[in-house]
Amino acid sequence: MTWKWSTSRGVKAAKSHEKFVATENSPLLQQNRGDEAVKVAEQTDEFSHLSPHESDILRKQVLVRPVSTNFFSLFRYTTGSDRFVLGLGFLLAIVSGTLRPLMTVVVGEIAQLFVTYRPQSELYEYHGNTKSNLNEAVGFNVTSGFNSTDGYDSYPYPVTTPDEFQRQINQIALIFVGLGVADFIASTINTYIFIDRGEVLSSRIRKNYLDSTLRQNIAYFDKLGTGEITTRISTDTLLVQEGMSEKVGQVTSNITTFISALLVAFTRSWKLTLILICITLSVLITMTVASRYMVKFYRKSLSGYSVGGTIAEEVLSSIRNVQAFAIANRLAGQYDEFLAVTEKWAHKAGMVIGFMSGMMWFFMYCNYALAFFQGSRFIASGYLQIRQVMSVLMSMMMGSFFLSSIPPLLRHIANGIAAASKIYSAIDRDSAVDPFAPGETFPESEFNGKVEFRNLKFIYPSRAHTTVLENFNLTIEAGKTVALVGASGSGKSTIIGILGRLYNHVGGHVYVDGHDITKLNVEWLRQHIALVSQEPVLFSCSIFENIAYGLIGTRYETASRIEKEALVVEACKKANAWTFIEKLPLGWNTLVGERGFLMSGGQKQRIAIARAIVSNPKILLLDEATSALDTKSERVVQKALDAGSKGRTTIVIAHRLSTIKDADMIVVMSKGKILETGNHSQLIARQGEYYELVKAQQIEALREKQDEDEGDSDETECDAESDLESEGALSNSTESSFYYKENEKAALALSRTKTERSVSTIVIRQKPDVPAPRVDSMWTLIKFSVQLTKKENKYLVIGTVCAAINGLGHPVISILYALSVTSFRNGPAEYDLMLKNIRLYAGVFFALGWIQASAFFLCNATLSFVGQRLVRRIRYQTFRHIARQDMAFFDKKENSTGKLTAMLSQDAQSVEGLSGATLGQIMNAVFNIIAGSILALCAAPRMAGIFIGCVPLMVGCGYGRFSMLARVQEQARQMNEKSAAYACEAVSSVRTVISLTRERDIVEAYEADLARQARSSRLPTFKSAALFGTAQGLQFLIMGLGFWWGSRFIYSGEYSVTQFYIAFMSSVFGAQNAGIVFSYAADMTKAKSATQSIKNLFDREPAIDEWSDEGKSVDPEKVEGDIEFRDVHFRYPTRPSVPVLRGLNLRVKKGQYVALVGSSGCGKSTTISLIEEFYRPLAGQVLFDGHDVNTLNINNYRSHIALVQQEPVLYAATIRENIKFGSLENPDNISDERIFEVCKQSNIHDFIVSLPDGYDTLCGTKGVLLSGGQKQRIAIARALIRQPKVLLLDEATSALDSESEKVVQAALDQAAKGRTTIAVAHRLSTIQNADKIYVFEGGKVLEEGTHFELLAKRGKYYDLVQAQSLEGAE
Repeated sequence: MTWKWSTSRGVKAAKSHEKFVATENSPLLQQNRGDEAVKVAEQTDEFSHLSPHESDILRKQVLVRPVSTNFFSLFRYTTGSDRFVLGLGFLLAIVSGTLRPLMTVVVGEIAQLFVTYRPQSELYEYHGNTKSNLNEAVGFNVTSGFNSTDGYDSYPYPVTTPDEFQRQINQIALIFVGLGVADFIASTINTYIFIDRGEVLSSRIRKNYLDSTLRQNIAYFDKLGTGEITTRISTDTLLVQEGMSEKVGQVTSNITTFISALLVAFTRSWKLTLILICITLSVLITMTVASRYMVKFYRKSLSGYSVGGTIAEEVLSSIRNVQAFAIANRLAGQYDEFLAVTEKWAHKAGMVIGFMSGMMWFFMYCNYALAFFQGSRFIASGYLQIRQVMSVLMSMMMGSFFLSSIPPLLRHIANGIAAASKIYSAIDRDSAVDPFAPGETFPESEFNGKVEFRNLKFIYPSRAHTTVLENFNLTIEAGKTVALVGASGSGKSTIIGILGRLYNHVGGHVYVDGHDITKLNVEWLRQHIALVSQEPVLFSCSIFENIAYGLIGTRYETASRIEKEALVVEACKKANAWTFIEKLPLGWNTLVGERGFLMSGGQKQRIAIARAIVSNPKILLLDEATSALDTKSERVVQKALDAGSKGRTTIVIAHRLSTIKDADMIVVMSKGKILETGNHSQLIARQGEYYELVKAQQIEALREKQDEDEGDSDETECDAESDLESEGALSNSTESSFYYKENEKAALALSRTKTERSVSTIVIRQKPDVPAPRVDSMWTLIKFSVQLTKKENKYLVIGTVCAAINGLGHPVISILYALSVTSFRNGPAEYDLMLKNIRLYAGVFFALGWIQASAFFLCNATLSFVGQRLVRRIRYQTFRHIARQDMAFFDKKENSTGKLTAMLSQDAQSVEGLSGATLGQIMNAVFNIIAGSILALCAAPRMAGIFIGCVPLMVGCGYGRFSMLARVQEQARQMNEKSAAYACEAVSSVRTVISLTRERDIVEAYEADLARQARSSRLPTFKSAALFGTAQGLQFLIMGLGFWWGSRFIYSGEYSVTQFYIAFMSSVFGAQNAGIVFSYAADMTKAKSATQSIKNLFDREPAIDEWSDEGKSVDPEKVEGDIEFRDVHFRYPTRPSVPVLRGLNLRVKKGQYVALVGSSGCGKSTTISLIEEFYRPLAGQVLFDGHDVNTLNINNYRSHIALVQQEPVLYAATIRENIKFGSLENPDNISDERIFEVCKQSNIHDFIVSLPDGYDTLCGTKGVLLSGGQKQRIAIARALIRQPKVLLLDEATSALDSESEKVVQAALDQAAKGRTTIAVAHRLSTIQNADKIYVFEGGKVLEEGTHFELLAKRGKYYDLVQAQSLEGAE
């Protein structure tokens, strides 16, 4: 039974996430689980078995101390001018918050006017022979009124005449206008300040985080993983920005409103306010306690995803390996385990917010109940007037209302504080090897390059139980070339790492020209050392820029372009790179792509070599520097390196011994110790360990020796030819001898015509243009989101019902408020009735408070669950959809690993910003608007028309801000992706970055990108702030208009005071809630943009779709393993003008071992990619057992193939799990015996069992905890456990030492029996026993035959073999 996941489109893709039930008991999860991992580290000291001195050295390299953060920590990087501007912003936010409570004083006066106002009809009634009866009934003595109207002077208690009533209402309306203008100015400016400063300060945090990260020692990255760092840069810094942006201004304004409201209430009646203050204290206590839990839960949520980000980065950076072994779903399951942890803690945080919001509303209703109840008693006793009670009531209501709107805003600030803790932990960490720390230097004239290792002891911090070097002693004289050889894991690369100050040794000393390197300035030392690593890393820029980076730290760093060009050309020629570079259409301005993916392996290596030697370093470190070169290029480059090494100290690590036979000294190592030293001749004569290594690599002696001069001549001729035909060096005019006859388009006739257009050109031109990304309507995006939450729709319904209940709260308040106010119109004789009615209304307020509190909690709990499940599903499905795409998708610059990783974290985070508490608040406001408008129209239709007409004004301002922010956010998202991708590329290539001392250069470029982003967003930000300020000011204007308009109907007697308050309160509160909806405009904008991006990805169906069930399935029992290429033409989709294969024809029969050899870039690896169906040919066919692979089911087809790549890919799991990834079976059904068997075949079993944890040893991120040879052998074991019918070896043994290579090659030869094996090889000793060898040149087969047949032809292959023969080998 095969281990298969659901792979169909649509429904199966949505169902498959249920396969992996997220648990916190996963070993991988326990290994990396956020804060809990810190606790485990505190309890278990992995260095306890070492001496205090050694454990201290290792601990300093990996220890990260947590940093406690608070709100003020977010503003750590403010300058004096920033503090002044922010101070102004806080001041204006306070002003804005203060203006609102002033409105309550005015509202109190209006209430007094409405209650005391008596129309003339009542006066007529009073004069109609009822005076005495009325006096007795009302209980008032006749007193003077507010005006001199004769009829009112004798009224039983103070009243307001119609004329005085209208005059005072007009004055109050003007006061509202003044308050509105002031609030517009204050809100606009403070909102702009906080958004702008938030972006500027977050840019500084990003810059400092990247700066600090690049300063860290390598052990820090070994432990943490570059994916987690990528998540910090792309996601957590955005959370910090939100935590210090406009939300801060809104919280400040709301808190000020609350405090100001209390002060106003105290000035109106301190007794009533003190009675109500107990409720306020309950609010504060609830918020304080709940906020602590909220921050705690969000911090744990962030920790869970940051580790999941490492898995995502690993998978996306090794997508070829993922698709070749069909392990995307298994890795997605591991990714989902971390998403489950994130979901769990984020949902808990959402429930805390729900509890907090519910209690806020409960206390607000208690305020109403208690204020009306006690206020009526004070009025009845004559202690207070109506104006005082209403001012206190409105102040407390306003304070409670704005206090209740703080929790959703605090969520963003809490997120920012939690994210800042992780970021500041990295920023504040003191690197154990800090390149910018002060240190010793000595004059350049004294820097000769003598290196001395004395009694050296070394232990990797990530493998504290394994001693790599012990009592190691070696002296390398200045200007000498020393080669380090030996089995994988013997400590060769460790020597280079120590000398380059990547790690600190735990014992002994290392001296350079007599100076202890631990006391030297690290940056200064690295600027005198150049490194070419086994797996070359190029940056996503031009070839010229990549090579010129080697000049950083030299006097040529600031030289003119002309001087740099001369140095670059010279370095390229020495590295045998110039010929292929000048043949490129754009020359050295050609972009190399992310990590150099647009270059072949050999081209990347030659560019890296040119970058290393361009600065003429004193010490040159070559870690398998020519491993990726073809034989002939290797020979030329090796001669250049031999010449370039004169006058400088060169340390070479080599498995291919032909590259180091001319070294001044060869050091043979094993298990961290030196076995023998000497030059090539001496060691051969000694017939010791080195002699055995040479014998293992010896190619069968040639029957005849070719004259050296003739060889040199041939070499020169072939060099020019191969470089001309190397990948990327060809143009349309040199593609092939095939041309297109224009009058035979349908037949694609291949005959020479004047048009001289090739088959590939014709096919490319006939392809339809790629459509632009879709832009869907808001309704379409909402339906898409609802479809994603289909399984949780019942919870969504519950949340919506609860939101509706919450939304009905304000209309009900309007009714109770109106009835309570009109009860105050009762005179002293009716105070008993007033108190009775008020007691009833207060009881209803209290009961309603419990209902609303329960509804708010349930609403937030359910919507938080739906929102977090949606975020988890989006991240999981986005992960799978990305992994589903074909290679053409990943080749595009906009789909770099950094950008896709950022998309995984940012887009889901943005959608989450419109769920949970925020979504509940928005739905509450929508229901409030609808219910309030209906109630207003029922109570007073003519009056309500104007009130409701004000709502579109608020909505218009909000929508205008929303649409403007949409454009701003899209622009910011694109710029953020660009800057984040740049930073992520630097972090993922950190070893290359620090070896080139590019730390400052990268940080400066990153800072410049961030500064450009901040400048470009200022004008749109100001427009957005102005619209927000307009919406805020309109609230006062609408209030003024409402009272003025309503007073006219009361004046005319058309509507009563009760009707006015019902219509006014319900509709105006609706208008205010419209403003609240669009206060989340930024969140809504981000959510819309993110949803569109996700939908576009989900809608994209790749041409080669591993989710598709289409195509024929081949019966495994009938698979033979025949491979055939018939007239195949191919160009990479991202480089349509550069031909690669130009009519390739070859045949591999069942069970044959076939080798592909030739110059770098001739199309060998491309052939492997076409067999794996990573791409499809433009013309011609690739056949598998006679079937066109384009017609086969991709999953069934790939299940018969296994791939071992040139650069081995391992994942952050155990060795056992990495090997199991090769099998299609259920991992639980794979026995240890099978794993042991394939590991023995790969010559890795003995090494694994020697490790303390054996097969349960963690490989680290991208296998960083293992050497190159160890990784390669595990990768071979992973391929063999698949039991494939076709085995593809793309330089599968290039990283092995000679002894291991011999054993592994024998195992591969044995494993190849009964299956088809296709090997790409530069080291010809590995393929001399092949059944057939194809020699590639210019995208076609130049020669074919067996080893001896090709030697007899004395052609290209003969030249390649002779170039690799070893002198002195017998």
